[in-house]
Amino acid sequence: MPTEHANVLRLLVQCPDRPGIVAAVSQFLFAHGANIMQADQFSTADGAGRFFLRVEFQIEGLDVTREDLETRFAAEIAERFEMDWRIAGQRRKRAALLASRFDHCLLDLLWRWRRGELAVDIPLVISNHDDLREDVATFGIPYHYLPVEKGKRPEQEAAIRALLREHDVDLVVLARYMQILSGDFIAEYPDRIINIHHSFLPAFAGADPYGRAFDRGVKIIGATAHYATEDLDEGPIIEQDVQRVTHREDREDLVHVGREVERSVLARAVQWHLEDRVFVYGNRTVVFR
Repeated sequence: MPTEHANVLRLLVQCPDRPGIVAAVSQFLFAHGANIMQADQFSTADGAGRFFLRVEFQIEGLDVTREDLETRFAAEIAERFEMDWRIAGQRRKRAALLASRFDHCLLDLLWRWRRGELAVDIPLVISNHDDLREDVATFGIPYHYLPVEKGKRPEQEAAIRALLREHDVDLVVLARYMQILSGDFIAEYPDRIINIHHSFLPAFAGADPYGRAFDRGVKIIGATAHYATEDLDEGPIIEQDVQRVTHREDREDLVHVGREVERSVLARAVQWHLEDRVFVYGNRTVVFR
């Protein structure tokens, strides 16, 4: 379930690995009256020497404001350890869901949101088809139909970006949105566009992965949630899963099995992003689950 609480903040850190980081952070928070509820840490073993830290802490006992806490942390801790850091929490993130004609990922996310399983505000759904309008209407969320007309793709994308800015969106979820985004679009939301690809990447990137998987006679069907980058289907991977299949399944069977996997993989990736559990470095991620 979501861990969003008005009196809880999250400190998110990545920096060069060296002794004393955890001690310094813990002592700093203790000295200012914070109560640490959860802490996760990880150091890379790939020679890069990178350290990652996620700390959830209660703020009722703070002796300073949040703004003062951030200012002091920057001066006393972050600069010393060369940290890339931020403090998150209190304000719920705002996510826009983009989809085309397939409904399984979109409706699954909306159902989880309505059940209170995703701590997020969803101000709008955007689609390049009008097929899902009535389904989305049952959730009480505005539906924006922006078709891709021949020769007018840049105008359609500009309209999407204008809506995202208007609604102050933090996260864009491509819930089987079957259009390629421009580099400018992706650059506006770095590590904040989550895509679901209906394949266990790097296998069968691009179009029609189920058809190619069937032709190859695969024994597992998978799905991959990743952050979108300019390199199609090659962004940092957040979550993956697979389901075993046999020679008895035809192409449509693979599609059916795959859609079940897609829904759960995307939901987990979105939830972990909302809870600030995903750290990106290079083209890889550290995910504190």
